[in-house]
This record gives sequence, C-alpha cells and structure tokens, in this order.
Amino acid sequence: MNVWAIDKDTPLKLLLLELVHRHGENALALNTQEQHHQAIELCALDDPKLAAYIFTFAQTPGRYGIDLKYPIPAHNSIGENENLTLEQTLEAIAIHLFS
Repeated sequence: MNVWAIDKDTPLKLLLLELVHRHGENALALNTQEQHHQAIELCALDDPKLAAYIFTFAQTPGRYGIDLKYPIPAHNSIGENENLTLEQTLEAIAIHLFS
C-alpha cells in the first residue's frame, strides 16, 4: 500500500510509515472501511477483533489518541489514551498488537 495515496491526516501517514519501518509492510491489517480523515483502525492479521483505533481529531496538534479493542468487548480501552506522542502511540500499538 502506498501510504501517501490514502486519504488520511499527515500525522497518521507518518505513523503508518514508522510502523512499516519497525514491523514490516504486512505486519498489520488496515481497516479500509474507516472513513474519517483523521482516524485509522489497525488490527492483528490473525485476529481482526484485536485492533487499535488511532485518531488525531480532538487532540493537540502532533498528538494521537488510541482506543484499544479486544476480542471481548468488555475489555476495550476507550478514551483512556489521548494526547500521546508518536513514540507513545507506537509503543501502545506494539504492546497491544505485537505481544
């Protein structure tokens, strides 16, 4: 996928490029149904119910929010991780989707 060709906010594109750099091009699946310009949803390849919804809307410029989704919806972490730096967001994704 050409990250620059998708219709998303530039900070989200930078996040995707860094994820590709750190974990490889086909390490995660991108939910292509997410229509918001300032949001993406990534999921584990082997379990689409294990996902991370990353957004830049309602955040300080250059910061991210991330909602962590689990196979059991009662365990979801929604609205608890906001105004994170790029590095904090990458760390949350790595822990949630790669460990």
